Amino acid sequence: MPKSKPLMAKSSGTDAVSAAVQSALRTLDAEGSGIAAMSVALQSDLGGAFARAADLIRSAKGRLIVTGLGKSGHIGRKIAATFASTGTPAFFVHAAEAGHGDLGMITTDDVILALSWSGEQPEMKTLITYAKRFRIALIAMTAERDSTLSQAADIALTLPKAREACPHNLAPTTSSLMMLALGDALAIALLEGRGFTSVDFSVLHPGGKLGAMLKYTRDLMHTGDAVPLKPLGTRMSDALVEMSSKGFGCVGIIDPRGAVAGIVTDGDLRRHMRPDLMTALVDDVMTENPKTIRGDLLASEALEILNSSKITALIVTEAGKPVGIVHLHDILRAGVV
Repeated sequence: MPKSKPLMAKSSGTDAVSAAVQSALRTLDAEGSGIAAMSVALQSDLGGAFARAADLIRSAKGRLIVTGLGKSGHIGRKIAATFASTGTPAFFVHAAEAGHGDLGMITTDDVILALSWSGEQPEMKTLITYAKRFRIALIAMTAERDSTLSQAADIALTLPKAREACPHNLAPTTSSLMMLALGDALAIALLEGRGFTSVDFSVLHPGGKLGAMLKYTRDLMHTGDAVPLKPLGTRMSDALVEMSSKGFGCVGIIDPRGAVAGIVTDGDLRRHMRPDLMTALVDDVMTENPKTIRGDLLASEALEILNSSKITALIVTEAGKPVGIVHLHDILRAGVV
């Protein structure tokens, strides 16, 4: 009689998942410890250097030149992009390429932010020499206070030592995250110091989902004859024709001065349904003092008002008078979600 095959342990898949999750938790714990150590450092020696670096970048006539190589270079690219998108003109120059012509991108009005965990890469020496020769301000971001880069810099942002998440303490993980976090902190400090607003942000982010969320109501609203409007004293039969022809499910009611006095919606029709509804006046059916919005309101804010009020359209006003109407579908079509 053939022997039965041994059953495979059902827990193997679960064990693999558990091991992966435990590894992830160790990684996050290690990287979190690095961020926590940096928070402590900012409240002591690192804080003064950080404030001086922010002042130096803010007062620069030129741009912020972020440089690095390896993992620090990848982080540097992202830091430069964050600065540029938050009001500080910046771009990335690869430290190795700098010595092969890219030094020409850097002017005497610029400030260099050089990233290097050890502060001893040979490629950095070309940048250091160039900065010293033309008196270009140099900020170092490194973990070694006595490194060549730190000693040559006008300001050294010395990061606290931290163990990498890699079990061999080799692959840049915690160190890369700390550099990225400190770069973000610098960018946001400058953003807040300049009073950089969502309006400024929208100018630099016209595309994609961010661009859609930063559009103004006036960019999406319907204007002119497309706006459903009728004066006080209009019979409901005429108001209903206006509602149906314009297709917004409502009609704004204006007073003799041209200001919005009320609105008649599909909901108002249902609430006042009676045999003589078509001969009644809009004055008796409309909702008085309806919600309206300004044309300079962000589309994302308009969407929030529509959702919270459980309505589908808003009349856009200027000094109390209607200048347009925006529908929920207009905002969704623009990509604001």
